[in-house]
Parts: sequence; structure tokens; C-alpha cells
Amino acid sequence: MDKITKVSVFESEIQQEMLLAKSKLQDAGLECWVSDKYMTFTTTPTANTLKLMVTLNDEKKAFEIIDSWLQQSEKNK
Repeated sequence: MDKITKVSVFESEIQQEMLLAKSKLQDAGLECWVSDKYMTFTTTPTANTLKLMVTLNDEKKAFEIIDSWLQQSEKNK
């Protein structure tokens, strides 16, 4: 069995933003996972960062999709 290497391509503390980013990647046919680990260096012990993970092979395409989405979001502000 081959081990799948996952890398983080997007981070947010906002669940709705994470779900939007995840849907963009899934719409493009990429498999992705959300990891939620507590932040270790914040003053708020309940704060956590959500990380959107993809396989190492999909990293470049995922970054392109997310970058395009973020640029479009900035234009619409």
C-alpha cells in the first residue's frame, strides 16, 4: 500500500470560507480533506485553524484554483 502525502494549500479560521475553498477544489475534480488542529501560539485557547489538504500531486493545481478564487473575491469587494 502506497502512502499518500498530503500538503496544506489553504488555511482559515472561518468555517464558511474553508467550505467554499473546498468546494472549488472538488468542483475541479481534486480530492481534498479538511484538517482542524488547535493553534499552538495564540492567546485564545479555543482558536483553531482549519487546513485544506490535497495530495502532493495535486498541490500545484490546487494553488492555481485557490489563487484564482481569491483574486476574484478581491475584485468583487
